[in-house]
Amino acid sequence: GHNNLNAKFVLLGDMGAGKSSLVLRFVKGQFLEFQVSTIGAAFFSQTLAVNDATVKFEIWDTAGQERYHSLAPMYYRGAAAAIIVYDITSADSFTRAKKWVQELQKQGNPNMVMALAGNKADLEDKRKVTAEEARVYAEENGLFFMETSAKTAANVNDVFHEIAKRLPRAQPTQNPAGMVLVDRPAEGARAASCCS
Repeated sequence: GHNNLNAKFVLLGDMGAGKSSLVLRFVKGQFLEFQVSTIGAAFFSQTLAVNDATVKFEIWDTAGQERYHSLAPMYYRGAAAAIIVYDITSADSFTRAKKWVQELQKQGNPNMVMALAGNKADLEDKRKVTAEEARVYAEENGLFFMETSAKTAANVNDVFHEIAKRLPRAQPTQNPAGMVLVDRPAEGARAASCCS
C-alpha cells in the first residue's frame, strides 16, 4: 500500500548557522551567498518519495535570533522531525545547538526524529567543531548526525531523506489545526467545543 505522510518539520539553531540556506537548497536547489535573516519563521513544503511512502514535509525555518526564541515552541510543538543546525566554524553555534536539543527533549514530541547538522562543511580550514565531537554528542542524545554544506549541496538532500526514512509510518494524518499559529481564539470568538 502507498502511504502518504504529512510531517511537520522544524529547523532550529543559531542565527547564521545556515538554516534558511539548507532549506532553500533542499526545496529550490538554490544557494544565495547573502541570505537575509529570517524574521519569526518561514514556511516551505516539499514532497519526497521514500521506500513505499510519499512524505510531504511542512517545513518551518525558525529565526535564529535570540529575540525570537520565545516563538520557537509554536513551531516545534507537534513537529514530527527537527534538524538542529550549527556552523562547524563556530563553537558557540554548537553550544546553542545543544541547548536546542535539550529544549526539544524536554518540550518536544518524544517520538520526534531529530538530526544534528554541522553546516558549512565547505569551510574546513575555519573548522572549530570536529565531526567526531558532534557525532559522539549526537549518539549520546539519540540524534543522527551529518555534516552538510548548503553552498556545495553536500549531504543536504541526504539529511532530509534520512529523516523521511526514520519517520514512524503509522502516523495519523496531522490535525490541520496543529498548524494554527495563534493558540487562543481571537477576542470575541468562541472556541467550539463538543458540549456547549
